[in-house]
Amino acid sequence: MATGMKLPMAVSLQKPMAMAVPSSSSRLPRRINFSTCCSMSATSKAKIPLPPINPKDPFLAKLASVASTSPETLLSRPGNSDSLPYLDIFDSPQLMAAPAQVERSVSYNEHRSRRPPPDLPSLLLHGRIVYIGMPLVPAVTELVIAQLMYLQWMDPKEPIYIYINSSGTTRDDGETVAMETEGFAIYDAMMQLKNEIHTLTVGAAIGQACLLLAAGTKGRRFMMPHSKAMIQQPRVPSSGLMPASDILIRAKEVITNRDTLVELLAKHTGNSLETVANAMKRPFYMDAIKAKQFGVIDKILWRGQEKIMAEVASPEDWDKGAGIKAVDEL
Repeated sequence: MATGMKLPMAVSLQKPMAMAVPSSSSRLPRRINFSTCCSMSATSKAKIPLPPINPKDPFLAKLASVASTSPETLLSRPGNSDSLPYLDIFDSPQLMAAPAQVERSVSYNEHRSRRPPPDLPSLLLHGRIVYIGMPLVPAVTELVIAQLMYLQWMDPKEPIYIYINSSGTTRDDGETVAMETEGFAIYDAMMQLKNEIHTLTVGAAIGQACLLLAAGTKGRRFMMPHSKAMIQQPRVPSSGLMPASDILIRAKEVITNRDTLVELLAKHTGNSLETVANAMKRPFYMDAIKAKQFGVIDKILWRGQEKIMAEVASPEDWDKGAGIKAVDEL
């Protein structure tokens, strides 16, 4: 009986071993259900996070409306190097002073897509535009630096256009939302690029954003006629229940950032350190004309300004037409 019981046990142990060894028929390719695989890959595929976009931004709203109606007009690059891309949606603004003609370099098109890009950030990147439309929080800084590096790799000779509508490291009410190093990080990335950098303010450039505006290539810094620029001292972030010694450390760091900001603004605006420091004692607002006088920008984009100025009468003709006679000096 003992030997008879061993035989079924040996057979039962051999059956799993035989099933584990793949046969020649099992090596044949199976028929794959492609619809099931595609549905599984679609559900398992992670969504690519979109960069932060301000939905109330007027420039992006205008660009989105044009892109939805006729995207082919935005995909064509301008033939004239003096015209900044995508600004024709603002009724074709022109330069107040026509800059010198610059020979355009050969463009490398092998990295560019053949079809229209799917979203606004890709559309702007196709036009070599880096748009800063939010405060300089870490997510915005990360995106801007990545775009600058990508555009330099794409073509190290073509200019890069930075459009600015940002309140810097503060919000509209003045509350600090990020460290000053966020603006310095973008500034350092701009200084390391080989490309020309054209900066343009389409809304407001406040604080660190004003530094980025002034850090563009000399002669290639622009403002729209109703844009604003403002420089101010860095602010101490909320200290909460921090001890006094830690608050003192933070205050010293803010003073260091203020001195650095004064030095950089003096370097790019051509003013002295005393002039910039005195202007920064309180919030110093500048319209387009005042920003040009202060050295933050070089030119103002103004639609039809040449025609308007040609029709303006001289002071003598205006006095004569108004019936005003100049009194002789005593």
